[in-house]
Amino acid sequence: MMTAAEAGRRGLRVVLIDHATRLAEKIRISGGGRCNFTNIGASPAQFISRNPMFCRSALAAYGPQDFLALIKRHGIRWHEKHRGQLFCDDSSEQIIDMLRSECDDARVSWRMPCTVDRIDSLPEGGFALDTSMGGVEARQVVLATGGMAIPQLGATDFALKIARQFGLRIVEPRPALVPLVFDAARWAPFAELSGVALEVRLQNVPSDSPSEPDTGKPAAKSGRRGRKGGPVVASFLEDLLFTHRGLSGPAILQISTFWNPGEPIEIDLAPDTDIGEALVAAKPGSRQQLVTALAALWPRRLADQWLKNEGGGLGEARLADLPDRRLRELGERIHRWQLTPTGTAGYRKAEVMRGGVDTDELDQRSMEARKVPGLYFVGEAVDVTGWLGGYNFQWAWSSAVACGRALQA
Repeated sequence: MMTAAEAGRRGLRVVLIDHATRLAEKIRISGGGRCNFTNIGASPAQFISRNPMFCRSALAAYGPQDFLALIKRHGIRWHEKHRGQLFCDDSSEQIIDMLRSECDDARVSWRMPCTVDRIDSLPEGGFALDTSMGGVEARQVVLATGGMAIPQLGATDFALKIARQFGLRIVEPRPALVPLVFDAARWAPFAELSGVALEVRLQNVPSDSPSEPDTGKPAAKSGRRGRKGGPVVASFLEDLLFTHRGLSGPAILQISTFWNPGEPIEIDLAPDTDIGEALVAAKPGSRQQLVTALAALWPRRLADQWLKNEGGGLGEARLADLPDRRLRELGERIHRWQLTPTGTAGYRKAEVMRGGVDTDELDQRSMEARKVPGLYFVGEAVDVTGWLGGYNFQWAWSSAVACGRALQA
């Protein structure tokens, strides 16, 4: 809708084809029904891609303030909820209505619900589309069909199929911003912690990148990009949620985008406290059990279970009976708890897809396929994936506007 409206305003004749029976379901359910439509701090630093700088041009040309200007023009009230995340005060339906109105004002034609069965290039240039509502010929075609996350809402790999048909390389897609799951037997001791939540610092540990201690930097989130196509180490200070099958919450969703199968993740369960030194300081004259001392810093259920299963046999120990060295070692384990997920909860639980059309195949200013003139890809279908918190919507708006402005009249 964003691309169509931008192109239509420039006088192009635009038809928007959507296979869904209900418009913009992913927008409708996002942000708990209030749509986390952007993040005020969006920049290339919050996106992962084989080419991390690919998104720079589009974000610079159309950023969060530009989208804010659009929603203000439509009278949509909004608020900042957490770390730059912007939400509608009322309902995500307002964003859908706004985009539909923008398309109507730009005289965009609609075919919905309508499926596209084939897209073929024409000898004289342009494309022929075979659809469930008849044929369409167009000089230019934009694939704005998203990725495979949440297939129950109609998500498919259609854009990737078309890209492959025209010989474009694909960065292998996989679920992102998704819960991680663990071996059932390994996780059984922690399953009863389902519902326990706390703030942690969490990072991925790439197989060829050694784990590093926390830097102590005050930033809420930090990450370091590796070489193009190489490992990326990222860390996030976010809430962690224990579930029956594994871990979820914002911290896990964030790190899942960077996690690779077979690699561990590292969790600092007390990012704001030096646990070892705190326990040493509390020891003189104390009659407390160690679990009681930890329960002053953690939820009691977590202190009980973690000591029983990860505490090296200290579950029943008294604080005063433990040498300082043991307490500091325990603190180190708490700050650097490593677990290896067995996988993710899959596309049904994922918020976005990582991977997609290789950015080397596209012009970063227009989103046009370099070797297929007139064929464009925007949004989630492209190998640009944002952090949790409104960044993926901003990439959708930015890439869409870049494309809409580049389409030829």
